[in-house]
Amino acid sequence: MGIKFDMIGIVVKDMQNALDFYRVLGLEIPKSADDDMHVEVAQTGFRLAFDTQETVKDIYGGWDEPAGHRIELAFLCDSREAVDELFQKITGNGYSGYREPWDAVWGQRYAIVQDPDGNLISLFA
Repeated sequence: MGIKFDMIGIVVKDMQNALDFYRVLGLEIPKSADDDMHVEVAQTGFRLAFDTQETVKDIYGGWDEPAGHRIELAFLCDSREAVDELFQKITGNGYSGYREPWDAVWGQRYAIVQDPDGNLISLFA
């Protein structure tokens, strides 16, 4: 029996607010999904899914709000300049910057923002 990585699921407090952030990030998500309890966005080789806390309560049989950062989503940008531009676009739309763009010791241009639910989102080139 083999397995294949297929989906990352993000639990959100407010679907529209979360999807608006990921739209600014650059994902194509129809506005008609804003009122859905479960949304999937196809990516190359996997799906990124969003579920409301209410949906997850039903699936898991309960839900306790997590504390701290346990997972990071990282998005590859086309260039070093694209990292800076995307960081400015996201923070310019009122979302939180966690760490401004910098040149990492491992050679990448890197920045970190937070989605509306506090998840750390890395941008790099």
